[in-house]
Amino acid sequence: MRSIQTQDRDFAGFRLRGREVTRLESFSDAVFGFALTLLVVSLDAPKSFNDLVTTMRGFPAFAICFLLLALIRNSHYKFCRRYGLEDGTSRFLTCVLLFVVLFYVYPLKFLFNLSITGLLFGTGPQISVTGPQLTTLLVIYGLGFAAVYLALALLYLHAWRLRDALELTELERFDTRYVIARLWTLTAMGLIAAGFACIPIMRTWSSLVYLLLFPILRISRGVHRNRRERYVSGGIK
Repeated sequence: MRSIQTQDRDFAGFRLRGREVTRLESFSDAVFGFALTLLVVSLDAPKSFNDLVTTMRGFPAFAICFLLLALIRNSHYKFCRRYGLEDGTSRFLTCVLLFVVLFYVYPLKFLFNLSITGLLFGTGPQISVTGPQLTTLLVIYGLGFAAVYLALALLYLHAWRLRDALELTELERFDTRYVIARLWTLTAMGLIAAGFACIPIMRTWSSLVYLLLFPILRISRGVHRNRRERYVSGGIK
């Protein structure tokens, strides 16, 4: 197996405690795979050229939804590899995460089909959405977004509570605290976006909140790298 240095440059030196694929991880893989099948634009093959064009118009939205689910799965994968936990609390929180992901899929698909397809091609799905309905949709999406990252944050908090039993080094504890803070930020932004959606004059800001995540997470990653380099150069084990 490749060393952790080649797997994740930002967490070089983090000892992998979960090298074997457990039943819990296999189950989560199956659920994420099922969630991806629910995102497929159309389960039926196009029967005409117009059907094909309509199907292809949905692929940009599908690609974004696929990316979001892949990022969520990657976060859970890293948790499994780094800590190797399969106790009752880890199983429960993983099941909560998977439940929320399955609930999250259809609002995710609907919202991006409505917005991305309309933005690129001038026509969204053949569904009329009123102002109050759009507000409800944005609230559902924001709460789902927050719930997903809350479940991940609780998983990492559980690992943090077991830091002595896991024999985490000072560097590994530093990295764990960073991931927890990052996940709390994502959770908070989802709640803020849902709150803005409830205020008519702030509804536009609900979508812009997610765009703010890119610079915020980028800056926090840079700060983490710099501080981590000082940890490593300082010889802290």
